[in-house]
Amino acid sequence: MENMKDILNHFAIPNEVGEAEPLRIGFINDSFIVRAKRIGEKSYCLQRINHKIFTNVEGLMRNIQLVTDHIRHKLEAAGEQDIERRVLQLVPTKDGKLYHKTPEGDYWRLYVLVEPATSQEKVTPASAELTGEAFGKFQCQLSDLPFDALCESIPNFHNMEFRLKQLDEALAADQAGRKAACGAIIDWIDKRREEMCLAERLFREGKLVKRINHCDTKVNNVLFDEEGRPICIVDLDTVMPGFVFSDFGDFMRTAANTGLEDDPNLDNIHVDLEVFEAYTRGYLKEATFLTEIEKELLPYGCRLLSYMQTVRFFTDYLNGDTYYKIAYPEHNLVRTKAQLRLVEEQEKSREAMEAIIKKLSI
Repeated sequence: MENMKDILNHFAIPNEVGEAEPLRIGFINDSFIVRAKRIGEKSYCLQRINHKIFTNVEGLMRNIQLVTDHIRHKLEAAGEQDIERRVLQLVPTKDGKLYHKTPEGDYWRLYVLVEPATSQEKVTPASAELTGEAFGKFQCQLSDLPFDALCESIPNFHNMEFRLKQLDEALAADQAGRKAACGAIIDWIDKRREEMCLAERLFREGKLVKRINHCDTKVNNVLFDEEGRPICIVDLDTVMPGFVFSDFGDFMRTAANTGLEDDPNLDNIHVDLEVFEAYTRGYLKEATFLTEIEKELLPYGCRLLSYMQTVRFFTDYLNGDTYYKIAYPEHNLVRTKAQLRLVEEQEKSREAMEAIIKKLSI
C-alpha cells in the first residue's frame, strides 16, 4: 500500500516539500495541504478524488485541464498580472498524467496552492455582489469554449427531466412505503412538471444554448485577495455543460434564502431580494455574453434549482434515505418541504426579480 510520501513522489513537484497534512474542506474529496520547506516556494493541495461519485476520472481531469488552460490563455491575452493566483494549476505526474492511480484503486491529483488567499462562508450583500462578479467572469471566460468539449462529470446533474424520471421510479417502487402519506407533495410537484422542464425543451428546439457551468456556485468556492477582491474560482469537479441560469439559480437557492435548506419552520423561508439584487448586479456586470432569453430566464433558474432540489430530497426520502446523509428519520422530508416553500416564495417574488434584472440590464 502506498503511503503519502509514495503518492507525492509520483508528481513532478519542482521544490522540496514537507509532509501532507489533512485539510478540512469539502465533503466529497479528501484534501491535504503540502507545504514548501523553503519560504517563497510553492505549496500544494493534494486530493484523493471520490471516484464513487466521479466515476469518469479521466474525463473529469480532462475537463479541469481544458477549463484552466482556457482561462489561463484568456488572462495572458488580456495582459493580466498575478496569473498564478487567478486560475488553478494542476501538477502533472512524472509520466505526464493528470492524476495518479494507486495499486489499491485510489485516484490522486495535485494543485499548486493559491496563496495568499482567503475564502468566505457567510453571504452578505457585499460578498454576494463580488461572488456574482466572479462567477459571471468565470462563465464569460469560458463562453467561447464549445460546451461539448467537456464531458458531464456527473451525468444529468442538472437535467430536470432526468430528476423527474428518478422520482417516478421511486414512486413506482415505493421502497420505504412512504408514498401514501405524501399525496399533497406529489400533486404539488406534478403541477409544476411542464414548466420546470422548459429549459430542456427550448434546447431541443434550438432556442437555448448550453454553456460551460460551474454547477456549485457557493461563496466558499471563490478565493479572495488581501483587499477582499475575488481572484480565483475553485472546486472545478462539477464544471460541465449546462444552462447558465442553473448556476445563477444554484447560488440563489441557498444565499438568497432567509431560512435554512432543512428549516423545520417554514415561516423562516423567504427570498432575500437584497442579496438577489447584489449578486445580479455583480453577475450582469461580467456576464456580457448573455443572450436576451438567458437574461429573461434568470428568475426561472432560481425556481428551477429549488424545484430540482425538492425533487431530489423527496426522491431520496421515498427510497429510504440512500443518498443524502440524514440526522433524523424525517430529515429528507423536512428538506423537501423547506425547498418546496422556497419555490413558492420565489414564485411570489418573480415580478420583483424580473424588475431587478430589467433595471440592472439598462
